[in-house]
Amino acid sequence: MSFIRAATLARSVATSSCRRYSTEVGAKKSSNLGLYLGGAGLVGLGTYVYMGFGKEQAVTAKKDLKSPLDPSKFIDLKLKRVEPYNHNTSKFVLELEKGEASLLPIASCVYIETPDFKDAKGEPMRRPYTPISASDLEGELVFIIKKYETGNVSKHIHSLKAGDTLKIKGPLPKWPWKMNELEEVGLIGGGSGIAPLYQVLQHTLADKTNKTKFKLLYANVTEQDILLREEFDAMKKRYPNTFDVVYVLDKGDANWKGPTGFIGTDLIKQHIAPPSLGEKVKVFICGPPGQVASIAGKKQGMKQGELSGVLKELGYTEDQASIQILSSGYQVDTV
Repeated sequence: MSFIRAATLARSVATSSCRRYSTEVGAKKSSNLGLYLGGAGLVGLGTYVYMGFGKEQAVTAKKDLKSPLDPSKFIDLKLKRVEPYNHNTSKFVLELEKGEASLLPIASCVYIETPDFKDAKGEPMRRPYTPISASDLEGELVFIIKKYETGNVSKHIHSLKAGDTLKIKGPLPKWPWKMNELEEVGLIGGGSGIAPLYQVLQHTLADKTNKTKFKLLYANVTEQDILLREEFDAMKKRYPNTFDVVYVLDKGDANWKGPTGFIGTDLIKQHIAPPSLGEKVKVFICGPPGQVASIAGKKQGMKQGELSGVLKELGYTEDQASIQILSSGYQVDTV
């Protein structure tokens, strides 16, 4: 999912684990900023963190479909095929039966469990991942997953081949999306943390009743690291009045014409709707803990801590309730 290299503390959190992006989002009670930290990738210390509301929104299927998923237990789904995406990322397409779809609420994720790697308690490691396939896609459940050498679950997934099975449990509801509840939505993403943001966009922009305007700031190390770029560019072309995307690179080559560096005050002020819109604006952020800390402030245990960083400086406030962290291995080995 793009975050900021900010305070020294934030830097120390991420320096040894993964690169930081320039984004910060916070959340406070009775205020106008909804902060949700999204997580769908595993990176060991460079893992992604997701925070959202533990509520569920029903998904209306286009046809008479049912979901094989069970939020109370893991089920085995067969890997249909693996589609290499770039040097360290692939799409993993899981097979569903005829008449089946994930029917995941928007927004939500699932847990993936690996029997090959255990946590400190001897339990199988579990991590949350957000699919990129539409909730009502019949017959398939698709993930885009980056391989990290420090991430045991991601390494396990990348070791699989067609015909192998993967243990899945869900859905795990996050922010309960409601059409046209908001006028403006700012999305700040970095790396493989883009999946939760893509899920919301894919669902909402396809709805003909949508009037909400989205602006995505998406940071990566290099241009080759940008995930789902063709999909985002197609969205921008198809929905020019309600969606725009800005790609940000740590260091662009001579041909790169977009912003470089980290997403900070200037880019957020330029592209994200201001806090003066009150309850009609929300900012969603998804990325590594170092990015989250520098943009939103450090989290406290299983909850988001006091808002700090760029967004607080810009006047955003916290607006959150029933928040939970679905960690991908940074501090929580199993959830």
